[in-house]
Amino acid sequence: MKTLLAGLRSLRAAARLVVLAASLAPVFGHAQSSVPVEPPTLGADVVGLLAHARTNNPSFAADRAEAAAARERVGSAGALPDPNFQVELMDFTNRMRGGGTSVIPGEVGETRYRVIQPLPGWGKRELDERAAGARADQAGATRDAAWLSLAADIKAAWLRYYAADREAVLNRDALTLLQGLEEITLSRYRLGLLPQQAVLRAQREITSQRLALVAVEQRRRSTVAALNGILARSPDAPLAAPQDPLPLPPGLVLADLADRARGANPAIAAETHGLAAAQIERDRTWRDRYPDFSVGLTNNRPRGEDQSWDLMFEVTIPLQQSARRAREREAVLMVSAADAKRAAAESRLLGELGTAYAAFTSGRETLQLLQGTLRPQAEATRDATRAAFSTGRVDFDAVLEAERQLVDTRMATLTAEVETRLALAEIEKLAGEMQ
Repeated sequence: MKTLLAGLRSLRAAARLVVLAASLAPVFGHAQSSVPVEPPTLGADVVGLLAHARTNNPSFAADRAEAAAARERVGSAGALPDPNFQVELMDFTNRMRGGGTSVIPGEVGETRYRVIQPLPGWGKRELDERAAGARADQAGATRDAAWLSLAADIKAAWLRYYAADREAVLNRDALTLLQGLEEITLSRYRLGLLPQQAVLRAQREITSQRLALVAVEQRRRSTVAALNGILARSPDAPLAAPQDPLPLPPGLVLADLADRARGANPAIAAETHGLAAAQIERDRTWRDRYPDFSVGLTNNRPRGEDQSWDLMFEVTIPLQQSARRAREREAVLMVSAADAKRAAAESRLLGELGTAYAAFTSGRETLQLLQGTLRPQAEATRDATRAAFSTGRVDFDAVLEAERQLVDTRMATLTAEVETRLALAEIEKLAGEMQ
C-alpha cells in the first residue's frame, strides 16, 4: 500500500512539471523570437567589400602566397651549395692482408672519410641572389596587379548591384505614379469625363510596369549572386542596400593619368622587374665562362696504422664552348623579349587608359546634360501635363507620355552615372591606385 501511495505522489509531481513546462513554453518561445536580427552591413559601400576580399578571396590569397614564396627564395639563392660526404673503402676484399671481404669501415685495408665543399666562381652567388630578388619583386608586382584587377571587378559588380537596386526603386516609384493615375482615371470615368479605353489603358500600363519590376528584381538577385561569387560567399548571402557612391571627381587630365600609370601601374612594374631579372640572368650566364671550385678534406685510416689527412683543391674546366655560347645567346634574346614585353604592356595600358578616359569624359558630359537640363525639363512637362489633365485640357495619353518620358530620363541618368563610374573604376585600375 505504501508503495502504491509513493507511486501516485511521483505521478502527481511529474504531471505538475509537465503543466509548468507547457505554460512556460510560449513565454520562452516569444522571448527567442523577439531577439532582433542585425541587418547585414556588407555591401553598403565598396570599401567594406574590398576589405572583405583582401582577407577572404581565395584567388588573391594564392597570389599573396606565391609572392611570399618568391621572397623566401631570395635568402637561399645566394647560399653555398651543400657539402658532400664520402666514405671510400680501400681493399675491401682484404686480399693484401689475407682476410675476408668486408664493407664495414675499419675492417678493410684502408678507410677514407672525405668532405667536399663546392664553391661557385667569384660573383656568381651574388648574381643568383640579385636575380632571385628581381623575380621576387616581379611576383610582388604581379600580386598587386591581380589585386587591382580584382578590386576593379568588385567595383564593377557593386555598381551593377547599385544600378539594379536604384532601377527597382525607380520602377516602384513609376508603379506608384501609375496607380495614382488609375485612381484619377476611374474617378473621371465615373463622372463621364473619360472613356473606358482610358481606364483600360491605365490598367495595361500598370501591368506592364509590374512585369518590368519583376525583371528588375530578377536582375538585382543576379547582381547579388555575382557579387557574392567574387567575395567567395554563398550566392544567396544577404547584402546591405547600396548607399550612394562618392561624388565623381571634378576633372581628370589624361597626361597626368598616363604619367601616373607609367610609374604606379603594377603590370608595368612586373614587366620592368622581369627585364631586370633577365639582365641579371644574362650577366650570370656570362660568368659561366669562369670555372667553379671545390675544396675537400680527407681523413685516411689504414687498418692497424696511424691515420693521415689530405687536402684537395678542385677546379672545373669550362671546355663546352658551344653549349655555353648557346646559353649566352639565349640569355641575350630573353633580355630582348623582356624589354619588348615591357614596352608592349606600356602601350597596351596607355591605349586602354585613353579608351577609359574618353568613356569617362563622354559619360560625365552626358550626365551633366541629363541632370542639369533634360530631367528638369521632363519634370516640368510632367507637372504641367498633370495640371492640364486635372482641368480637362489634355487627354490621358498626354499625361501617360509625360510620365513615361520622366521615367525614361531618370533611367537614362542612372545608366549614364553607372557607365561613367565604371569608366572611372577602369581608370583607377590602369593608373595603379591601390585600395
